[in-house]
Amino acid sequence: MSDTRDTLFRYLTLLQLIPRYPGRISTPVLKEKLAERGFHIDTRSLQRDLSQKLSTQFPIGCDDSQKPYRWYFDRDFQCHLPSLDVPSALTLVLAEEYLKGLLPPVVVGQLSPHFSDARRLLDEMSSNGLSQWARKVRAIPNGKALIPAALNEMTWQIVSQALLEQKPVDVVYLSRAAKTEKHFTLHPQGLVSRHSVTYLLATVDDYDDIRQFAMHRIETATLSEATWRPLHGFDLDNYIAGGAFGYLQGKAPVTLFAHVAPQVAWLLSETPLSENQRLIPLPDSNWQQLEAEVPDDQQTLWWLMAMGANVNVLAPAAWRETLKANAEQVLAHYQNTPVAHETA
Repeated sequence: MSDTRDTLFRYLTLLQLIPRYPGRISTPVLKEKLAERGFHIDTRSLQRDLSQKLSTQFPIGCDDSQKPYRWYFDRDFQCHLPSLDVPSALTLVLAEEYLKGLLPPVVVGQLSPHFSDARRLLDEMSSNGLSQWARKVRAIPNGKALIPAALNEMTWQIVSQALLEQKPVDVVYLSRAAKTEKHFTLHPQGLVSRHSVTYLLATVDDYDDIRQFAMHRIETATLSEATWRPLHGFDLDNYIAGGAFGYLQGKAPVTLFAHVAPQVAWLLSETPLSENQRLIPLPDSNWQQLEAEVPDDQQTLWWLMAMGANVNVLAPAAWRETLKANAEQVLAHYQNTPVAHETA
């Protein structure tokens, strides 16, 4: 009985490890992952499980175009999640609304079966009214969300596999600066989704400096025959905190002093600009003085520019001068550009 139970749990674990197409997983990787979970099986027995047993009951395909063979579920295979409860289903519906405006469609598509399961569960509960929640809740990203850059499905699959399995990848990359195609062997170290663009963080060839590669500019990608080179000591959180995506202008934070309009003061009282922010009412005015320690980065400066006339920056002096010059340039554009006449 124990052997039968162990076999059953091994089958269940194996089914959980196999991704939907276009995702694929090789036989050696499956064998390794099973061993990590306590199921030790030889390669021949694993291949027999896949080809003669599980594939006869489930829509499991095999890519035998190269060795080792790689396995996948049919893209349209629907697998109900029995442990999914109503709050979890609603959370998934909200997550789908939010993510589809930020991530490339191919990435959201990888999660679509789970989103479908959530919607199906809610639809089946129409008698108690809970299914209506999915039609009454929406998640909207803060600010203007650009349409995510288009991303090739196979590129995403190969780069994701390379990152997770610690393998280098050969790519043809379209350089925005030079507007030319370049060939690189990349050693993936991390992946960051920022606004509407997803970036692969990787070292190139034999160099040790981290570079950012926009995923949508990777025109082709194949797993490389080279040996993967780990970057020892690299920490993704430290890399981001160091200003890699905030266009850091100085390592030390700065203290921002500004007078802010009532609507901005209200916004910052609910969603502060920093942990040690202070808002002080100004005498004989409905404006308030803002004091906050913030990073010396372009992100904060751009946010201040977006506030326009609702914020009057007093310090740092360099920021004040930058904002002033930007305002003068914008005014000059409007003064020097003729008004386009509307036609009926």
